[in-house]
Amino acid sequence: MDINLLKRIEINPKVLCGKPVIKGTRISVELILEKIAEGYNFDEIMKEYDIEREDIKAALFYAYEIIANEEVVEAV
Repeated sequence: MDINLLKRIEINPKVLCGKPVIKGTRISVELILEKIAEGYNFDEIMKEYDIEREDIKAALFYAYEIIANEEVVEAV
């Protein structure tokens, strides 16, 4: 996966309370993931939110990076 995709994601405390968004928008990674989970395809998301295919890929890659680097801590 292209690490440069992450340059399309922005975290700014003044935008959506610091949630990760597509740079220059108020469209959150969370919203894109929700739409995909609901069954929307890339073309539908791009049309509805006026974003590019690479923006959707960036949101997915961001989520992947978070999960891939997640550490599981066993409770004692």
